Amino acid sequence: MKLKIGPLPNPEKVKLLVQISVELKESLDQYAQLHSQQSGRKVDAATLIPYMLKLFLDRDRGFRSMRRSSQTPTDQ
Repeated sequence: MKLKIGPLPNPEKVKLLVQISVELKESLDQYAQLHSQQSGRKVDAATLIPYMLKLFLDRDRGFRSMRRSSQTPTDQ
């Protein structure tokens, strides 16, 4: 089994506070544990969440389409 989130880079960060259900937190912790086992690098759920969200947004066709249609071409 291979997880969708691979090795993690170290990008610039902005802090964001969110509240999630207990069940979702448990699932995120389980995912982080699996990721740690596969990557050989200890990682927690809070570290993975930004990458999960980016992956979700990158793969959302409706969102990508909306972004493309709202972008205006630059003048050359």
